[in-house]
Amino acid sequence: MNRRLEGRVAIITGASQGIGAAIAKRFAAEGAHVAICSRGLDKLAAVAAEIEAAGGKVTHRALDVADHAALADFVSSTAANAGRLDILVNNAPSVTYSAIVDMTPESFRRDFEVNVNSAFVATREAFKVMLPAQRGSIINISSINGVLALGNMSAYGAAKAALIHFTRCAAMEGARSNVRVNAIAPGVINTPATAAGFAGPYAEWGKKIAAQVPMGRFGEADEIAGVASFLASDDASYVTATCLSVDGGKAAELVVPAP
Repeated sequence: MNRRLEGRVAIITGASQGIGAAIAKRFAAEGAHVAICSRGLDKLAAVAAEIEAAGGKVTHRALDVADHAALADFVSSTAANAGRLDILVNNAPSVTYSAIVDMTPESFRRDFEVNVNSAFVATREAFKVMLPAQRGSIINISSINGVLALGNMSAYGAAKAALIHFTRCAAMEGARSNVRVNAIAPGVINTPATAAGFAGPYAEWGKKIAAQVPMGRFGEADEIAGVASFLASDDASYVTATCLSVDGGKAAELVVPAP
């Protein structure tokens, strides 16, 4: 494994499973000390144990990123204890599936609290360390839902779209200090949440969705982790304010009916 993140300190939120866990493992394998958080302590501890067993360096803390005071403390204390902060990955998601007419304002706000507001809070705290140090990479995990519209996903889609534009704004504030801010917009990725959503009677529906992707399949969490590793590394030293779609070509395809 390439050790291009050797000696760097990286924070990854929502790292107990799926994309967040894959990114944490990849960063640790490439030499970073990873600090991970999520709400579920048991799953988070299992990811930390797997990283340690593979020879990686990791610390972990259970917290809800919607608790902005706790999140700010996690970021600032991680940087203080390590003496540096090089990478931040805002990954922790909230997904509300509901028609607009059936949705409560609380549910709509929850998706913004987790997907957007927490990214702002974590970025603000990271900037306090990264800007004076004149280095850093922040990666926001958005979604294809922030690029393309889908019914019953208005809260999640609007929040992920807002996250993409926040990425651009933050990138402008960080650029002169060599702090890069980018986003990744995954398509449908094989994660435990995806598997649960397409289980049982929904299995055929999942196969139909996968078949509509130009590459003919869902993505893997490791494929998102590889892109995140690139953006976190010096290989992406001139890349900022960019949102990379990692979706098998789905967001680029104009769908028309068969003749």
